Amino acid sequence: MKFMKLTFTLATLALAVASAASHYNLKLDRPTSVGETALKAGDYRIEMVGDKAVFTSGKTVVQVPATLGKSDQKYSATSYDSIDSKIKEIHLGGTSTRIIFGTVSTGGATGGK
Repeated sequence: MKFMKLTFTLATLALAVASAASHYNLKLDRPTSVGETALKAGDYRIEMVGDKAVFTSGKTVVQVPATLGKSDQKYSATSYDSIDSKIKEIHLGGTSTRIIFGTVSTGGATGGK
């Protein structure tokens, strides 16, 4: 019986850790667009669900087609690259993973936190 309790506790802990790492927080300081969707300035929770990036802020939920990519560097904080107030990539803090929207080109401004 103790073994079952220990197994259940470890499984629950592993699930909690996996859930915590599946979303990231991003602050937009100004109105921005991603894909064809306009986002207001504010704090967003971002997570990948299949081939879509899901942005959640309060009761607002926006899904945008996206792909995951890898970088040669590890990002210290979650940030984004934008061109003309349109997000092209989101760099996920603590990982070398990035969320890519549309065709990625070089240049642009970096913002967010």
